[in-house]
Amino acid sequence: MGIPQKLYKYESFNELSLRNLKRQAIYFSSPRGFNDPYDCAITAEIDDIKVEQIDSFKKYFLGKKNISAQDRITLDSYPSIDLNEIIKRNASAAINSFRDDFVSKSGIYCLSETNDDLLMWSHYGGKYKGFCLEFESQYEPFNKARKVKYSNFMPKINPLPILMDQKDEKLDDQFIDLFCTKSESWGYEKEWRVLHNEVGTSFHYVPEALTGIYFGPEIAPECIEIIALIIMGQNESVKFFRGKRSTSAFKVEFEEFNYTPYNVAKKLGLLK
Repeated sequence: MGIPQKLYKYESFNELSLRNLKRQAIYFSSPRGFNDPYDCAITAEIDDIKVEQIDSFKKYFLGKKNISAQDRITLDSYPSIDLNEIIKRNASAAINSFRDDFVSKSGIYCLSETNDDLLMWSHYGGKYKGFCLEFESQYEPFNKARKVKYSNFMPKINPLPILMDQKDEKLDDQFIDLFCTKSESWGYEKEWRVLHNEVGTSFHYVPEALTGIYFGPEIAPECIEIIALIIMGQNESVKFFRGKRSTSAFKVEFEEFNYTPYNVAKKLGLLK
């Protein structure tokens, strides 16, 4: 499944969100501040190792030029069952080290496939008093977003490529799964993530990337005006949608509207 054409970011109405909106920037946050205690802190399960894989592991290390004669004899004489446990133990240590390094240095920008979820508006949209940004995913960095997987089980990782220094795309995907896997309890978020190798950094997107702003049902009129004035001054093609509570279902409904600044409306005779 490819990246959806539109991705959404729920925002509270505050100084930081307004500053980023004016700067046309997104911010890569530290995963340490996420509200899910398992998020980016999971311990991967080491996948079972087959006998033929252990033989490949032996051949790999026995073929190294810098292995000592004693280590060669020791490795060659190890029973497969013992070597299996050693491999899994060392792989687990390597994976945990990689995870801890990522969490301490890397940043994440979280997005969603949906813009009308009640819990998302409550948790991330300022309790319906905020707004939601609509981005076109063909532009950077949104075109690098990865889909979050929801599961009741920890991801499994094949340990051999890690210990045998086999760098490839499949191995990278195994590691990325550590930071893009969450409990099924969070499935309603329908989340996508953009990962960055440096935490606390901003990325300035092109104006065309922002295509719409959805206002929560409880947002104050003056807040709508502030946001509209910011956007009208730098990207007139952005569409505005006013949110309201549905009277027939538990959801937020949106209706597009045109914003006219006070001075313009006065000149046009739209105000009495």
